[in-house]
Amino acid sequence: MEMVDNFESSFDSIKLNVPNKAEYVSVVRLTTSAIASRMGFDIEEIEDIKVAIAEACTSTLEHSLSSEKENFDINFDMYVDKLVITVKDIGKGFNVDDIKELKVEELGEGGLGIFIINSLMDEVEIINDREKGTEIRMIKYIKDDII
Repeated sequence: MEMVDNFESSFDSIKLNVPNKAEYVSVVRLTTSAIASRMGFDIEEIEDIKVAIAEACTSTLEHSLSSEKENFDINFDMYVDKLVITVKDIGKGFNVDDIKELKVEELGEGGLGIFIINSLMDEVEIINDREKGTEIRMIKYIKDDII
């Protein structure tokens, strides 16, 4: 019997439901650091991932329609070759195309966070649905150290 590795189906998943309060961003950063460390990311990559998740959480806190009594969701999907982090809120969102077209010097406060996330993560996707909220999906690949 031949065993085939399927990177897309073999993963662990951690789901957080976080209070819509700024003081919990540090908890999310610590959780993210522990997950990324366990997966084998180096210190520099872990710091990049922590900054990106903090920016995504801050964006969620600023743009969400949820009250402080409601929560937002973070999913960590850990594959053999990558970490996929999804931050989802219930909010009005923003026009993603407006941010993609601007240059860094033209970005306002909100757009700068997305620019930072894009520069630190390998892939970023923003899904905006005015009725269901905004989802920021970020991927960081584990680098192969073989030269």
